[in-house]
Amino acid sequence: MSFTPEIAAALDRQAIELPSWAFGNAGTRFKVFTTPGTPRTIEEKLADAAQVHRLTGLAPSVALHIPWDLVDDFGKLAAYADDLGLRLGTVNSNTFQDDDYRLGSLTHADPRVRQKAVDHHFRCLDVMHATGSRDLKIWLPDGTNYPGQGDIRDRQDRLADSLAQIYARLSGDQRLVLEYKIFEPFFYTMDVPDWGTAYAHATALGDRAVVCLDTGHHAPSTNVEFIVAQLLRLGRLGSFDFNSRFYADDDLIVGAADPFQLFRILAEVVRGGGLDAGSDVQFMLDQCHNIEDKIPGQIRSVLNVQEMTARALLIDRDALAAAQQAGDVLGANAVYMDAFWTDVRPALADRRESRGLPRDPLAAYAASGYAEQIAADRVGGQQAGWGA
Repeated sequence: MSFTPEIAAALDRQAIELPSWAFGNAGTRFKVFTTPGTPRTIEEKLADAAQVHRLTGLAPSVALHIPWDLVDDFGKLAAYADDLGLRLGTVNSNTFQDDDYRLGSLTHADPRVRQKAVDHHFRCLDVMHATGSRDLKIWLPDGTNYPGQGDIRDRQDRLADSLAQIYARLSGDQRLVLEYKIFEPFFYTMDVPDWGTAYAHATALGDRAVVCLDTGHHAPSTNVEFIVAQLLRLGRLGSFDFNSRFYADDDLIVGAADPFQLFRILAEVVRGGGLDAGSDVQFMLDQCHNIEDKIPGQIRSVLNVQEMTARALLIDRDALAAAQQAGDVLGANAVYMDAFWTDVRPALADRRESRGLPRDPLAAYAASGYAEQIAADRVGGQQAGWGA
């Protein structure tokens, strides 16, 4: 098979941002297993990310996490990324590794702690000014473990006030991207537990506040593609954090647990214009590789997203609409399933080859000698991230 010019153009527009923390030692609250060649600096993380982009052509930007990726000169870091063929992307804040935030950060009852958390986000905005980054992503770990521990409504009021202070500091085309999570680290309430809460806060803030959908942050059996469709319809889907989970937020390789779900999500992205020219939707991975090799894990992940995107683009929209209008339940479902079961891997390999990329990026990485090189060069790497 070959792709139509329209599908090829849509695939050309696809870009998947890599998370810097995916290349460090991270991934579990129990044991973090170290691997040879672990980056010791953000520059080495960027060098690893550049390998993913060099072999796939899909990952031209890297998200930063502050303070994990703090450097003295972010302008210099942006220039270094540019030399590698990359750009610095989303800046992620961190309010979950400071003792002051034990009972909350942006929602804390103590004004001093809240201001400390707000000031941290101001620092993230300073980083964005230096790097040219557009998006400040806030995943808020705040919540409670016990009924009565905190006043649910007061915490929402404090959150709204804190977010408004941060939003007021945005400039140019900068956006505030609010991420939600149903549970963890707290288990009774999270202060931003679902898309509705994130949407309500984003809408109250203004047009440059949008929602991040992490594919692992939902209750079991949640219809995630419905949320995608709704946020696109409302104009508030800012970004994706792609990963996969079996039971809870496992941060596994995207598409590993349920490739059909990934297809359904991307079908709604295509339907809602999320891949159209000029779309503001940012696609990003948010995974931590604990037992699998990190660079191959990222290569596999971006290829999984590309494959399911290609399948989603193959949906015969005219036939689907005709079946839906006719009330042909099985016919409409068959249109979806025909696209999902189409093996696009040979066509994607042909397409890579035509663009000067390896047909099999994983095999090309294994043969490149890069893994052996960094294992020899990076003795003592301890760059950490989630769970470390």
